[in-house]
Amino acid sequence: MGKIPTTDVPATDEVIDVIAGIEMQRREMEKEAGLVASCSLALRKLHELLDHEKESLQLRGPEAGHPGNVEAVTIEIERVKGLTVVTSRGPAPTSTYRGPRKASWRNAQRSPARNKGRRTMGRAGGR
Repeated sequence: MGKIPTTDVPATDEVIDVIAGIEMQRREMEKEAGLVASCSLALRKLHELLDHEKESLQLRGPEAGHPGNVEAVTIEIERVKGLTVVTSRGPAPTSTYRGPRKASWRNAQRSPARNKGRRTMGRAGGR
């Protein structure tokens, strides 16, 4: 059994490895898609792991070392949640989407010129 670096929670090596793998994937995704998307993916995977560990705890009992696993995953979930909270402090970001815009006549699409046939100059429309 290993220990989570910032706590004294005993967790199995398997769970520590899974948590570390999720964190590595989160950091890689952060480079490509940004912090919010990477944290969202990591939280989804951590919640799946937490559900799995809670299920294992119910099946095998507390003596199998799973209470530490549940606590370790819970601590990691809170840490990842904290990453998105820290960056969102300060003034609220203005949204780039401001709803549907009214079309102005300046930007209106022009219909293609219709061929009105041959017209004579100076005569009224009839024959």
